[in-house]
Amino acid sequence: MTSRSDHGAVTVETALVMPVLVLVLTFSLGVIAGAADYIRCVDAAREAARLTARGEPERARAIARELAPRGADVRIDLDGDAISVEVHADPVAGLVPGIHLSAAAFAVAEPDAGGP
Repeated sequence: MTSRSDHGAVTVETALVMPVLVLVLTFSLGVIAGAADYIRCVDAAREAARLTARGEPERARAIARELAPRGADVRIDLDGDAISVEVHADPVAGLVPGIHLSAAAFAVAEPDAGGP
């Protein structure tokens, strides 16, 4: 038998642990969403570099904006035949303060990328 002083102890312990569990779950979901956004940044940079190398810089910018997380900044730099693309974004649409994602991709322009 439990003594009268232990009555309701489980309820109090549960009430103390629940905020910690919610915090851990929220943090875990934020990490997963941030990882997904990083993968989207990598994909956007890679695809933009590939399309720019083929001679389609405007299409590259449009596709990169579609692939990247909402509000991402896409920068495409051409230096001769060298192409560099950087994608910068805030994970989870800026809901995780202090964390900034970036991905870069590089390519060399194809010889016939200027068109016929």
